[in-house]
Amino acid sequence: MGPRRLWTALAALGLLFAAACGSEGAPAAESPVPSGWKLALRDEFDGTRLDTDRWATCYDWNKDGCTNAGNAEEQWYLPGQVTVGEGTLTLTAQRRTTSGSDGTTYPWRSGMISTGRDDWYGDPRETFTYGYFEAAVRIPREAGMFPAFWLMPASRFTPPELDVMEFLGTTREVSMYAHWKGPESDERAKGTFGPVDFPDGHHRFGLLWTSDELSWYVDGVRRFRVTEPERIPHVPMEVLLNLAVGVPASPPSSVDTARMTVDWVRVWQP
Repeated sequence: MGPRRLWTALAALGLLFAAACGSEGAPAAESPVPSGWKLALRDEFDGTRLDTDRWATCYDWNKDGCTNAGNAEEQWYLPGQVTVGEGTLTLTAQRRTTSGSDGTTYPWRSGMISTGRDDWYGDPRETFTYGYFEAAVRIPREAGMFPAFWLMPASRFTPPELDVMEFLGTTREVSMYAHWKGPESDERAKGTFGPVDFPDGHHRFGLLWTSDELSWYVDGVRRFRVTEPERIPHVPMEVLLNLAVGVPASPPSSVDTARMTVDWVRVWQP
């Protein structure tokens, strides 16, 4: 083989390797959505206000706002902390003393959205049993924030619970969890991926949930998988995105506000 042909062959092999590995030798992105599945939920946040027919702005556990007391979070969620504009949903956390209807005063207020209920006795807006769940999210850089994209049972009782993404005490490593009820206590499986400068822009966080598999994706690449039957839920679940505060530690005194933005949310089902 002459030098020119050899160079051409090597160049072709290089292109094939790049296609297989993606940029800089990273695994190539793939389509996690199984063939034939259809969009069941899609919100591009193209309007000027949140679609409240599709989304609630807090848990149904309290009136006039809410929080997740089980995590000892420092924020009270309020609808005014959720805004839509220029094709983006924004959840804003602010250091502002807020009295909750649960009788507790919180040092922060923040925003969340859920496909769940407006109150304990209502019906969820939309629930899903199996599917591929994905959102393009930019997390805040500020310390002391706890951004999450997750699924909880329509029964309102966990486990089971599926955490598509959580950031706990770091902005460079995403955590992915499956929670289930074990024979003696609540159990969980955890995956992580990083380091990545996640606040630098929107990243795609996804979860494929079938009757026999849980697979987590970051920017189209699978990073964690669970296949043990006892760990896979088979109950209707709600979709949630929230910006909690103070888990696992309070923000430093220099932090007074933070924002989590969502470019879009999509759910595919068979």
